Formats: sequence, C-alpha cells, structure tokens
Amino acid sequence: MEETNTAKVPWLTLFALILGVFVSALVGSSITVALPKMMAVFGVDAASIQWVVTAYTLVSGVVVPVSGYLCDRFGAKSTLLFSLIVFTLGCVLCSFAWNNNSLIVFRIIQAVGGGLIIPVVMTVQYLIVPREKIGLAMGVFGIAVMVAPAIGPTLGGILVDILNWQWIFIINIPVGVASILMVFVLLEETPRRKDKRLDVPGVILCSAACFALLLALSQGQKEGWTSLYIVNLIIAAGFGFVLFVIWESIFPEPLLDLRLLNNRTMVFSLTAVSLFTIGLYSGLFLMPLYAQNIMGYTSTQTGMLLLPQALAMAAMMPVSGLLFDKFGARVIGLIGVGLTAYYTYQLHTLTAGISFGEINWILVKRAVGMGLVVGPLMTVGMNTIPKHMTSQGSALSNLFRQIAASIGIPILVSIMTTRQVYHTAWLADTVNWSNPAAVSAIKKLAGVLYITGVKVQAPYSTAAALSILAGLNSKEAFICGIQDAFIFAGIITALGIPLCMFLSKKAEEEETWKQKARFPAPVPTDNEHPAG
Repeated sequence: MEETNTAKVPWLTLFALILGVFVSALVGSSITVALPKMMAVFGVDAASIQWVVTAYTLVSGVVVPVSGYLCDRFGAKSTLLFSLIVFTLGCVLCSFAWNNNSLIVFRIIQAVGGGLIIPVVMTVQYLIVPREKIGLAMGVFGIAVMVAPAIGPTLGGILVDILNWQWIFIINIPVGVASILMVFVLLEETPRRKDKRLDVPGVILCSAACFALLLALSQGQKEGWTSLYIVNLIIAAGFGFVLFVIWESIFPEPLLDLRLLNNRTMVFSLTAVSLFTIGLYSGLFLMPLYAQNIMGYTSTQTGMLLLPQALAMAAMMPVSGLLFDKFGARVIGLIGVGLTAYYTYQLHTLTAGISFGEINWILVKRAVGMGLVVGPLMTVGMNTIPKHMTSQGSALSNLFRQIAASIGIPILVSIMTTRQVYHTAWLADTVNWSNPAAVSAIKKLAGVLYITGVKVQAPYSTAAALSILAGLNSKEAFICGIQDAFIFAGIITALGIPLCMFLSKKAEEEETWKQKARFPAPVPTDNEHPAG
C-alpha cells in the first residue's frame, strides 16, 4: 500500500478506482430510460419490468454492510477486484438476457459486485491518500458518485433511441475490464486480518432488515403504504434493526461497529448527507417526469436537459475538495446546502410554458451548490475515523446513503401523487356552472369547436369543451403535484444547514483525537500485516 505520510496523491490509482465507481453508478441511472423498450421486447407489464431495478437496489443495499468485513479479512484490493469482476460479468450476462426473468437474475449477480464497489473504493481512498489531501480526492470521487446518475439518462436515451437496450450494458464492459486491469497492476494490497471472525448473526439480521425496508420502500406506492404487506415489511425491518443493534453491542467483532455513532462529527455528517441525498434525487427523479409528461420531451431530449447540471456539478467538485482541505466543511457546507435548498425550492415555479433555457439555468445554479457541498459532507465525518477503522466507517456511511436514496424517491412520489389528487379535486370544483369565468371559457371553446367543425358536431360541442378542460385540469394538477414535491425537497435539504454549523475544522480535529483514543490500533499478530 502506498505510504500516506507523503504529500503526493496517487492520481493514476485513483483514476482506476473512479472508473469502477463511475461505471457502477452509470448503469443504475441509464437503465431507467430503457424500461419501456424492455417492456415491449419481453412482453411484460410495468410491475414485472420494475423488478429489474428493484432487485438491483435490494441486493446492492444488502451487501454494503458486509464490505467492511471483506476488506478487513481479505484485503481491500482483493475485495475490489472481486466486486469489479462480478459487476462486469453481470454486464455481460445482462446483455444476453432473453426474457425478463433472466434479466432479473443477471441484475442480482451484477448487484453483488455493484453494491460493494463504492464502499470499498472509499475505504481504499482513505488508505492511500494523505488526510490533508483527502478533500480533493473525494471531490474527484464525488464526480463519479453524483455525476454518473445525472448523465445516465442522457446516455441511456441516446443508446436506446439509436441502437437498442443491450448497449446500456455492453458499453460498460470495456470500462469495467480496464478498471480491473488497472486496479490489479497499480493497487497494493491492504492489511489483512486473518483472525477476524464473520459476524454471521449480524449479517443475517442486518441483511434481513435492509431487505425488508428497501422492499417496502420500493413497493409501497404500488401496494399502498397502509396495506398489510407493506406494514408488515416495515415492522419486520424495525424489529430487525433493533435486534441488530442489540447484537452488535455485545458481539466482540461486530459487522458494523456502531460505536462510531458516538462520534458527533460523523453523526452530523451522515445526517446532513442523508437529507442532502433526498434533495438530490428530487431533481433526478422529478425532472424527467416533468420533461416527458408536461413538456413532451423524448428520452434523448430529457437527457440533454439534465446534462448541463451534471457538467456544472463535475466542475465544482474538485474546487470544493480544495476548499475543504483549506477551510474545512462548515463554511462550504452552509453555502452549498443553502444554494441547493434555495434552487430546489425554486423548481416549484415550473410551468407548462417555461422554456428549455429557463429550466436549465435553475438546474445549473442548483448543481453548483450540490457540487460545492457533497464532497465535504461525505469527507468530514470519515476524516475523524482512525485509519484501521476506515472500512467500518465506509460501510456505515454508504449504508446510510443507500437507505436515504431509497427513502427519498417513495416520499417524493407519495407527495406528488397525493397532492395531484388534491389539486385535481380543487381545480374541478372551480370549473362549474356557478363560476362565470369557467362558463365563459366553456362557451368560447364550444363555439370554436362548432365553428371549425374539426372536433365535433354542434350538439356535442359543449361536452367536448368540458372534456378538453378536464384534460387541462388534469395536466395542471400534475404540475402542481410536482411543484409541491419540490417544495418539500427544498425544505428537507434546508434542514442540513444548521447541521453544517457543527462541522468546523476545530470540531473535526477534536473529534479525530477522541476517536483515536476510543479505537486504538490493533496489535498485529503473526497472521496479519501491520495495520499502519
């Protein structure tokens, strides 16, 4: 392993790591635009094809907690190579899928590798990069984690429109192979603890709880949040997590060392990142719905709408890393979270008549805030963790982020649909014969339909006018539902602002010393390498 007491950053090695992160994050977002094409090719309905996404989310979330044990027991290099090989093999298999069921199985295989890549890469980064340079390295890492989901729909739309859905997987195969070869050649193995025991009960409890929670979140909108199926899943997840916490507190070598949550800086960092993640996914999820259902954009046009914000975010992340290394996370966090919250809230001003350029300008300003803050928020908590606990901290951090992302989208969907129903009813009440403006509009529209003769014959012109107004009301209610969801996302993101006040450089340094005293480095045995 490269020495961390030098001032040099191993950029070529980091590039190899980031390639793997980028390709794993890219597949997840690019596949969503291909789902309608897959439905037609495989002859399945939306509920069946959705499992292509759901299965990957469930499995990748379940394997994240195990990443810490694998890195400690087998070494981070071996674990990363395993994850990249399995993920790339999954891409190959997915490209040969012959029906929906085979694709789901191959996506599960892909998720085993994909779920491990990000936490393992984060662990490796903290081991090979000097702590005084980690902000810049994490800024570059953030480009892959956050920008890939933003450009995924663009790339996916182009590939589906020009070629076919298989190319979403095929295009990632050479990138995955390149990452495997570079990691094998450039990365040195990390210390291995051959005496480390696998916390089997912890694995079972954590996996079952995560599976139940993620399944409930992914199926809640479809099955109904108050349905017995979803309620039972949530109760099972709650009991599973409680039992997991109890077991981890008594097992000598826990799967996830929850004592890390005694670290105030880590807790504030994880909470801020979780809130921020919900705000981030509001744009990634709601904007395509708005663009395609309201503006009538194609998949490619929708992707092009999201591309400028991805480029703005990518440009800001290295800058934010340099600022973090110099000033810490507090000031950058306050500015970045503030900008993100404000411009997320501003997206509630979207209307059916807004121009492509106006939308882009709001999204780009929002992306500047996101690019400024996401790296520092992820880094500041990890910076306080001793080196030999890095794999544990990375697993915990990525588990929180995975759950936040899974929670965010169902909440936004629920708000959007609930408010859409409310606005539909409210707008319908305004269009009645006691409203002079509504009566005038109906008569004018009926007159136009009658005079032109294009739509209907005279006896049915009033009914046709009412039908058209009902359609317009439904469209307006959909817009209002999206607007309300953006208001909620803006408020949730803004809750991270006070948390940033606790992320000063002084607080980070004080917590670092406390954690070193709380987690002394283990004494190496004859069966393991020194822990460094």
